[in-house]
Amino acid sequence: MARKTATDDLLAPVTLAVGQEDLLLDRAVREVVDAARAADADTDVRDLTSDQLQPGTLAELTSPSLFAERKVVIVRNAQDLSADSVKDVKGYLAAPAEEITLVLLHAGGAKGKGLLDAARKAGAREVACPKMTKPADRLAFVRSEFRATGRSATPEACQALVDAIGSDLRELASACAQLVADIEGTIDESVVARYYTGRAEASSFTVADRAVEGRAAEALEALRWAISTGVAPVLITSALAQGVRAIGKLASAPRGARPGDLARDLGMPPWKIDRVRQQMRGWTADGVAVALRAVAEADAGVKGGGDDPEYALEKAVVTIARAARSRNL
Repeated sequence: MARKTATDDLLAPVTLAVGQEDLLLDRAVREVVDAARAADADTDVRDLTSDQLQPGTLAELTSPSLFAERKVVIVRNAQDLSADSVKDVKGYLAAPAEEITLVLLHAGGAKGKGLLDAARKAGAREVACPKMTKPADRLAFVRSEFRATGRSATPEACQALVDAIGSDLRELASACAQLVADIEGTIDESVVARYYTGRAEASSFTVADRAVEGRAAEALEALRWAISTGVAPVLITSALAQGVRAIGKLASAPRGARPGDLARDLGMPPWKIDRVRQQMRGWTADGVAVALRAVAEADAGVKGGGDDPEYALEKAVVTIARAARSRNL
């Protein structure tokens, strides 16, 4: 639920997205890119990390084009830019180029505050993307997700969804989208319970746990049991996605961090940190990438992109289990 400045021109010369909530930062970027491509389908999008924006790079990217093409230049982790690159950006802010939108993603805080202040002083459009650490914030986020689609969900349903999913905003957004796609009429607590709690939740997450642990035979057995007892295939793909993403999150976390700190930073309860740490032993970065692609293909397959949802799930489970052993292959 990103908060925006009053003058919310998506094609403003400079957009400043401030905060550490990845989903909101990504949405802020996507809104600008979509608006630019709506104005010009041939918009050139350049997405850079802070280390890729070297001194002189911004001037090169924003120099006049013979074809006067529209361009969006995205700079991630702007708080980590070098002093020389910050100088370049500040110089650009004083005289931004026409037909170019610069999007700066900044974590906020003291680091890189000079650039943050300069962008604000220059009149940048600002989007606040704060980390949602309070249950009330996540509840408000869920309500806003349903409102954005024009759908009605009861307060009890919204609370039940937050209780079932937890603090991961991407998972909450995905759950809202899934319910909107599958359910007609008002979404109430009984619908959330059917999708995300009780037997269905236990069955789908058992499949995911066995798969990410590399136990293919047990994962397939759990999958067949879940399907035979009526668990919706979309719940299984959601559980697989959560399991693989949890592996990726923990694998990229700082080594030696305490479980309590990791739980806060990664949005997982401490007990889950311990479980995921055990599950990730055979994983590599390439394995996580392979598994995420498999989940995406299975998700498409169970939503009408394939002829056999059960086969799509079996294929994904086997691929994930193999990826879980990639370090030992």
